Amino acid sequence: MIETPYYLIDKAKLLRNMEKIAYVRERSGAKALLALKCFATWCVFDFMREYMDGTTSSSLNEVRLGHERFGKETHAYSVAYADYEIDEVISHADKIIFNSISQLERFADKSAGIVRGLRLNPMVSSSSFDLADPARPFSRLGEWDVTKIEKVMDRISGFMIHNNCENADFALFDRMLGDIEEKFGELLSRAQWVSLGGGIHFTGDDYPLDLFADRLKAFAEKYGVQVYLEPGEASITRSTTLETTVLDTLFNGKNLAIVDASIEAHMLDLLIYRETAKVTPNEGPHSYMICGKSCLAGDIFGEFNFPAELKTGDRVSIQDAAGYTMVKKNWFNGVKMPAIAVKEVDGTVHVAREFSYQDYEQSLS
Repeated sequence: MIETPYYLIDKAKLLRNMEKIAYVRERSGAKALLALKCFATWCVFDFMREYMDGTTSSSLNEVRLGHERFGKETHAYSVAYADYEIDEVISHADKIIFNSISQLERFADKSAGIVRGLRLNPMVSSSSFDLADPARPFSRLGEWDVTKIEKVMDRISGFMIHNNCENADFALFDRMLGDIEEKFGELLSRAQWVSLGGGIHFTGDDYPLDLFADRLKAFAEKYGVQVYLEPGEASITRSTTLETTVLDTLFNGKNLAIVDASIEAHMLDLLIYRETAKVTPNEGPHSYMICGKSCLAGDIFGEFNFPAELKTGDRVSIQDAAGYTMVKKNWFNGVKMPAIAVKEVDGTVHVAREFSYQDYEQSLS
């Protein structure tokens, strides 16, 4: 038995997402790039590679990882490139997407030999979190002035537009895409490719895949462009758990159970967005607040119901623990870093990576 805590990637569950992505690709003609900012656990890239067209990145390290570990198409994007990294970024990428006209102009000569694009900001999004809203007031993410963009069209061949965020509503996606067409239609008709970014939860239950794929195909045909999608969460949703063990229980007005993991160290987005983890089936007469083992007072996964009283040594499986977890895990408090394990389609489980004291020590100096 693997010692907890560990992330468990279930390939059979991952496959369900991959098959939906493949279906959309085939029906729409769109290409799908894994968004490494969400999920970069390369031990399953060989599996995902069969269903996706490549990767998209947000930094030099990510574009290098995509190029070396995933292969296929490699898109490079960054909010801002530094002088010392631009040459290496270009060496790993098939396309480079600049966030601003000033960055495009700054690196015009260096990037002359590679396919170039520009990020557009349609100034409308689906995000309910101001922190994650790419179209928030005074956003630095992308250009919006059509007049200014027209002046650099001779230097670029396409656009990246990322304004969806946790959007599971096809009608909302459709309306926002229509808004993009209204604002940028003339520019789109002069492009060769358009990436519509990530944040579209089209692999979720009951999402109208046919309507979605047909909308993408119609968009591509109208403007004569190759459409790209950048699924992050949609690629890996509900494929992974964080397996933990109860270390202690106590009562302090509520029943508490402390597990051998931490939201700040291992599921940071729960803390950032003040969300509750998922535990299934979350049924039964015994309610517990599941707490992390770090010293942070608010290190709490949430309150859940269990069929029996929890005791030391019991396992608690935290659901949906792939997106924005392993890419954000950290050594806060020196808490043990969860191992990464993979459950094959045939049910066998193996450990892909374990982390040691030396890893903790070497992360510092």
